[in-house]
Amino acid sequence: MPMRFERFLWAMPAAYALHICEEYGTGFPAWMNQHMHASMTNPAFLLNNALFMAILLSLSTWASLGTSRLSAFLFLGWASGNLFWNFIFHLATTVIVDSYSPGLVTASLLYYPISIWVGVLAVRDGRLSPAGVLGAFVIGACVMMFVIWAGLWHFHIP
Repeated sequence: MPMRFERFLWAMPAAYALHICEEYGTGFPAWMNQHMHASMTNPAFLLNNALFMAILLSLSTWASLGTSRLSAFLFLGWASGNLFWNFIFHLATTVIVDSYSPGLVTASLLYYPISIWVGVLAVRDGRLSPAGVLGAFVIGACVMMFVIWAGLWHFHIP
């Protein structure tokens, strides 16, 4: 029996949890402060990621238990911002500042392939059209850009 969208989508919160551990354990907040001129404390990093995980788990539950296109779209929009576009962020910042961005390993090995496969499964299982997946990824990019802009340079949690 092939893997279904409703089951495989749980790989996204699992990958996110591993990624948070990698980032925190390798000093991502300090790296952001040094290389991106951000204002990020360890407690703010943990609080932000706990909130994002709660949202991801809520959307994962809705999308895995329901069959609506809306639940799949909102899940994939949020998850692509947290995973796929976060992979792009880590890759780009590593190249731009010529310094390993803590989190690049899990983003490369997990975020990128899992995000693509969840999108493929959403189409294969009839939860979204290819345009719906693309639209969700565009929304995810916008969410990621807003989070970077607001969370790192404009609204600071002590």
